[in-house]
Amino acid sequence: MKEVKIDLNESLKEYFGFSSFKGLQKQAIESIIEGNNTFVVMPTGGGKSLIYQLPALVKEGTAIVVSPLIALMKNQVDAMRGISTEHGVAHVLNSSLNKTEVNKVLSDIENGVTKLLYVAPESLTKEEYVDFLKKQKISFIAIDEAHCISEWGHDFRPEYRNLRNIIKQIGDLPIIGLTATATEKVQEDILKNLGISDARTFKASFNRPNLFYEVRPKTNDVEKDIIRFVRNYKGKSGVIYCLSRKKVEDIAQVLQVNGIKSIPYHAGLDAKTRAKHQDMFLMEDVDVVVATIAFGMGIDKPDVRFVIHHDIPKSLESYYQETGRAGRDGGEGYCLAYYAYKDIEKLEKFLAGKPVAEQEIGNALLQEVVAYAETSMSRRKFLLHYFGEEFDEVNGEGADMDDNVRNPKKKIEAKNDVKLLLEVVKKTNQEYKSKEIVNTLIGKENALLTSHNTHKQEFFGAGKDKSDKHWMALIRQVLVADLLFKEIEQYGVLKINEKGLEFIENPVSFLMTEDHVYEEGDDNNIITSNKGGGATDEALMAMLKDLRKKVGKQKGVPPYAVFQDPSLEDMTLKYPISIEELSSVHGVGEGKAKKYGKPFVDLIAKYVDENEIVRPDDLVVKSTGVNSALKLYIIQNTDKKIPLDDIARSKGLTMDDFIKVMEQIVYSGTKMNIGYYLDEILDEDQQEEIFDYFMDAKNDKIKNALDEFNGEFDEEELRLMRIKFISEVAN
Repeated sequence: MKEVKIDLNESLKEYFGFSSFKGLQKQAIESIIEGNNTFVVMPTGGGKSLIYQLPALVKEGTAIVVSPLIALMKNQVDAMRGISTEHGVAHVLNSSLNKTEVNKVLSDIENGVTKLLYVAPESLTKEEYVDFLKKQKISFIAIDEAHCISEWGHDFRPEYRNLRNIIKQIGDLPIIGLTATATEKVQEDILKNLGISDARTFKASFNRPNLFYEVRPKTNDVEKDIIRFVRNYKGKSGVIYCLSRKKVEDIAQVLQVNGIKSIPYHAGLDAKTRAKHQDMFLMEDVDVVVATIAFGMGIDKPDVRFVIHHDIPKSLESYYQETGRAGRDGGEGYCLAYYAYKDIEKLEKFLAGKPVAEQEIGNALLQEVVAYAETSMSRRKFLLHYFGEEFDEVNGEGADMDDNVRNPKKKIEAKNDVKLLLEVVKKTNQEYKSKEIVNTLIGKENALLTSHNTHKQEFFGAGKDKSDKHWMALIRQVLVADLLFKEIEQYGVLKINEKGLEFIENPVSFLMTEDHVYEEGDDNNIITSNKGGGATDEALMAMLKDLRKKVGKQKGVPPYAVFQDPSLEDMTLKYPISIEELSSVHGVGEGKAKKYGKPFVDLIAKYVDENEIVRPDDLVVKSTGVNSALKLYIIQNTDKKIPLDDIARSKGLTMDDFIKVMEQIVYSGTKMNIGYYLDEILDEDQQEEIFDYFMDAKNDKIKNALDEFNGEFDEEELRLMRIKFISEVAN
């Protein structure tokens, strides 16, 4: 039966109150109304849901929308009911319904009331639902978050793989696939798995010009940095993403303690609490939600002003989708990510137990995240290139909206290096990933290179005058310049294209920038933008360091044992002028403040007075610190000489976490007696050797101590000795 001609602009106004369509919305809707298989790739905030909602309302029958998350479905059903007089216009069919509710849904579909039926993929596998739907008038099936179908997608769901077979059982229906993030590989997968290679495809630009991208090194002071940043957005909405539930709870608690209205959100909370917290955020009872990736899919809050990644995500698709929650109204959106390579190593460990194919995919996706974090080229250009889109970093919309463009690194001529790189890729038969190409260039043998006899070739080590970091940075920039590409099927293997071969024959100027190197605890890389993060008062910092040296000499202890650098930095931000104020400074505590504090607060008071400094009373970042009951328990039990591993076990702590708690206790100035435990694991001479090292060392970084002893002691032994040292010498 021929569809009646529909005036889409009129329908848009009638149902949704909009006077015009955005981007490719209208063309995609026309394709659906004509009954075509349709594939829509559109960034978060581009108005994807309207593309199936409007045709569902104007076409005869019920449209089925497959969606992975109950929260997303509930959100959309509420929105649809808000624009219709019929409560049954939209329904959810999933495991959260009781028998009576299910019957109501089925009867509304039968009676032609329901235009949109939202289902989880699991619900579609139920035989009784499939049998029921076969007999109904179904207009089309839309698969939202279609990237879930691909193993290369960032959110693969095995149950999505079987959708094509189920749809066939329901009938010969038009299929609509929609996703907000998809590389070419994922798009290919979606079309193949849904059996819609003939689909009309609508791909919008992935550029979100109103979003500002920044990556900062993740130091020990990350929580303090986040609080400073969030305080610049007082009363505005933001999301902070963390990878673990524990970290979500910790950060939410630290924010609350510091007067920021925030709530946690993760899958470990019961459904009622999750729904309540989500509503509190949507209704603006709180400003910040701290969440795992369980939060946000389809949460349509247009005025999220910032998205912070406390932990770097597992893929650039996840990063893009999560940052895409910011500025959906076209207003300002600030995307700040904290990066430390040790987080990547942690994610690699999680992959270790997975099947080999999954590990390969996971590691390849992680390396793209590393490349994005460490690159010093335009982040927008890098990100859009990843999604197969070219971007003009000079004239493109939003070209100056990232930290690398605002704080450019020096460029160097790399024409000859590019030529050498391309030649090595060609001469090794285009069989290697980036890491092997770099190893070949710097002459570093490994099993793979040896098995191919690469180490015997004349070009092996031809680039050893430059570092591995230089070559890795160059590969990333050459990929974006489109002289090399990564093979999709052998994910990560580098191949040369025509443009690359042409470059070998006729090299032209190629300006490269060195990547950022984020060392652990390296605060110097922090880029303080006009939107967040206060810089330290360098003049005061220099004076405090001099005073620390002097006090250290008087007391016969190394300067860092008096106060550590992060504590001095915190003093330059808070300007404490009393012992009480000093004890709230990061890493100080009451004991230390009383023991060493007087000359420091006197110096700061004089400095504040002479320079007429207005002290930021609200910048006292309160720490949730060590729970006082736990602190007391640990001190009492170490006094009783209970083995440390037993104390840790009794509190359900790993040894690593337990040592962290003890470090917090001694660094805030409290004495602890763990000598009895050390006597069991290290003899007197060994203890003396480590003690002397810490007495003479410039700082107490464990990394430096490990280098100094070169494998003689492990990290745990050195950390425990450092606790003993600080306790005896500094407290």
